[in-house]
Amino acid sequence: MTDCSHSKARILDISTDRIRERLAEGKVVIIAGFQGVDINNEITTLGRGGSDTSAIAVAAVLKADLCEIYTDVDGVYTADPRVVKNAKKLARISHDEMLEMAGLGAKVLQSRSVEFAKKYNVPLSVRTSFTDEPGTLIVEETEDMEKAVVTGIAMLRYQARVNVLDLPNTPGIAAKIFNAISAEKINVDMIVLTENNYGGTDISFTVHKNDLKKAKKICERVSADVNAKGVTIEEGVGKVSVVGVGMRSQPGVAADVFDALGSNGINIEMITTSEIKISCLVKEEDLDKAANFLHERFHPEDQQEYTG
Repeated sequence: MTDCSHSKARILDISTDRIRERLAEGKVVIIAGFQGVDINNEITTLGRGGSDTSAIAVAAVLKADLCEIYTDVDGVYTADPRVVKNAKKLARISHDEMLEMAGLGAKVLQSRSVEFAKKYNVPLSVRTSFTDEPGTLIVEETEDMEKAVVTGIAMLRYQARVNVLDLPNTPGIAAKIFNAISAEKINVDMIVLTENNYGGTDISFTVHKNDLKKAKKICERVSADVNAKGVTIEEGVGKVSVVGVGMRSQPGVAADVFDALGSNGINIEMITTSEIKISCLVKEEDLDKAANFLHERFHPEDQQEYTG
């Protein structure tokens, strides 16, 4: 049972009676994923990642010991192996780390399905359909996971930066911009707000390049309404991020990230952080190099553990 958002429906309830009856009979149950029905018995679909979300949701309500997701890759890697040749397959990763990596560009799982697994504490295994090799376990965080300071590096391409210049430094000005952007269903990623030398406020944020034209138009309208200086844009940028639960207890990781990029001639245009991630906006032409430099710093060839 889902809500009525037909192409992006949310799961409201799953009845397991028929599933349990067939399992009790010793039968293998095959369930169609990616879809459901609403209160009007209309067919709905769950949107991107809906098949994985279906599987994890069924595993959650059945209290299964494990949910295995079979795909065309053999697990989760420390970086995209198509970009970073020395990327290593991870034996385990926490729900929080996988959620960050999925949201930051890793394409193994959609973040929505990982959110479901985290909420209901469903252990996942991501593995390939083509061999019997073990994949990557995605599980609840354990203490030993903090030994690896940086678990993985993720990249997000096709980003654009919008700068709204010299806004009045008054309460509610940021809400005025982002409420208007939200009303147009535009997802905003990195946000930086700074006070400039003239007593006003500059706001910079990133969006997917497909939303740039619409976001720029909205910002120009708001800028004119509040007598701001104007709007500038920058295309051809991307985000590179390091993720790891060990960053909570290890000082100096940010300094090493900035050094790894700066010493190799890569300029950082924006920075955002959380407890377990550091993200840097760079020129898109530098994105692959940035991922390799960061991987070399935190996952060196000799396999020695990074200690800061």
